[in-house]
Amino acid sequence: MKRFAVVWAGQLVSVIGSALTAFVLGVWVYLGTGSVTQFVLIQFCAVVPGILLAPYAGAVADRYDRRRIMLAADTGAGVVTALLLVSVSTDSLAVWQVYVASALTATLNSFHLIAYQALVPALVPAKHLGRVNGLMQLTQGVQIAAPLVAGALLGLVGLRGVLVIDVVSMVFAVAALLLARLPAGASGGRGGGARGLGAGLRWLRGAPGLFTLCVVFGLWNFLFAVAGGLVQPLILSFSSPATLGVLMAAGGSGLFVGGLVMGAWGGPKRRVLGIYAGLGLGGVFLVLHSLAPSPWLIAVAAPAFLFTLPLMNTCCVTLLQTKVDKDVLGRVLGVVRTLSTAAMPVAYLVIGPLSDGVAEPLMAPDGALASSLGALIGTGEGRGIALIFLVVGVLMLALTAFAWSRPRLRTVDDLPDAVTATEAHPDRANPERTHS
Repeated sequence: MKRFAVVWAGQLVSVIGSALTAFVLGVWVYLGTGSVTQFVLIQFCAVVPGILLAPYAGAVADRYDRRRIMLAADTGAGVVTALLLVSVSTDSLAVWQVYVASALTATLNSFHLIAYQALVPALVPAKHLGRVNGLMQLTQGVQIAAPLVAGALLGLVGLRGVLVIDVVSMVFAVAALLLARLPAGASGGRGGGARGLGAGLRWLRGAPGLFTLCVVFGLWNFLFAVAGGLVQPLILSFSSPATLGVLMAAGGSGLFVGGLVMGAWGGPKRRVLGIYAGLGLGGVFLVLHSLAPSPWLIAVAAPAFLFTLPLMNTCCVTLLQTKVDKDVLGRVLGVVRTLSTAAMPVAYLVIGPLSDGVAEPLMAPDGALASSLGALIGTGEGRGIALIFLVVGVLMLALTAFAWSRPRLRTVDDLPDAVTATEAHPDRANPERTHS
């Protein structure tokens, strides 16, 4: 646990710096262009590389020293931020540079995240995995809460100062990794590489409950991407950037508290029940986002919705870490990341045109839905985005019903644990021999 604490602390500081940069760059693009589409393209660029490269990142994590992978990723991200700093200092920063930097950082983060998740079971006993994964969710809470600090820093030190802070945070993360004394089992090196890229998918297909879980998370991530890509424009349609920072921080507090709860609790004994609860409650809270253009409503609905994320993510990751053979864990995590996030770029591509060209005109004072749904959620600027939130919330409730109807998913906790699975199925212990 001490080893994990050192690594975790360094990564937490790094996430804070990256979140500050992401927020100020997003505000810079949106206020400079006034375009939801250009704003959402940042998130598109931040997702696609991770989807495409996750299987390769998993193979690398199974073959090479996972700490060195994390070191290389953190160092590379620091270099990207330093290059942005140069552009800002020379007054040459352009929107396309933000897109490129987002894509490069996402590529590095994909390798980093999978190596990190594959490393954790080597650092802590299996009985503590739920609590540790809950603590790892705190980094997401800090990431979303960072805009409150970023808004203040933007006025005090400017964009350049925020980028300097990000570079320093990367240095701290690298130092923590160098200082941590990790066990020999932290490295990969057993059957990884290009030949093993398909092993993750083959193993996953042999565990139908886990495969169904990936499908459900893929649909959930699509809905989450739609809502996540539009929440800042929704708030900015009736509030100032300063209020946006406060509300983003309020939302982050839900993630932070959720991470604390999961860190202390570890989740339900049957992990799938936590996933069902997160899906259902998430749908309800997304619907609440749409009901009125009120900062107070968002201040309640956003933290409540984001509280469900640590519950779902902790249960999902812990299931994978306990059920998947350690020698193929990196590749399975890579495949899961690709399958569960593949639809997110589609969401980022469609929500701009959907919002600007369809939903907003429908909810204009003289729009086609003004006299019907307009009576429920209001009309005018930003109400088209609210309409999308309403639809997404209803679809998430429908996804909850679909997930509950899958018997293999309901019994996924009954799959044998990794050690037992290896002993019972020798072929699975060697991913090169695994078959469909």
